[in-house]
Amino acid sequence: MDYIIRLADNTRPATLKLLRRLHSECLPYDKLPNFTEGFWWIAYHGDDAVGFAGMVRSARWIDAGYMNRAGVVPDHRGHGLQKRLIRVRMRYAKRIGWRWLITDTTENPPSANSLIGCGFRAYDPANPWGGRTTTYWRRAL
Repeated sequence: MDYIIRLADNTRPATLKLLRRLHSECLPYDKLPNFTEGFWWIAYHGDDAVGFAGMVRSARWIDAGYMNRAGVVPDHRGHGLQKRLIRVRMRYAKRIGWRWLITDTTENPPSANSLIGCGFRAYDPANPWGGRTTTYWRRAL
């Protein structure tokens, strides 16, 4: 399948509405993030929005970004789109001068496998911010 990933203009109300819809469809039980913060991308298949991903500056390190959320609608999973959403954030983070990307997963083997496939490695942060079953990931850029 052919996909195009575009950097979203998260100052536009229509974009924020689309990101909220995608989040609700992909991650119906998760709390909505603040889509006005950081950088967001939307993946399209033709005219249909089928995935999204976000990244913010790390609150802990000055030269790092935190990949805070991503999702792919169920009908488009299994086509490598999650990895493409990771890679687009890696390229952008490097372009704006960040040296590291960090993220976390909680009981989510597909996302963990996508991160591993993109060169991320699990690590134990000095001050964990997630729950007991959270796995922390990082990658130098």
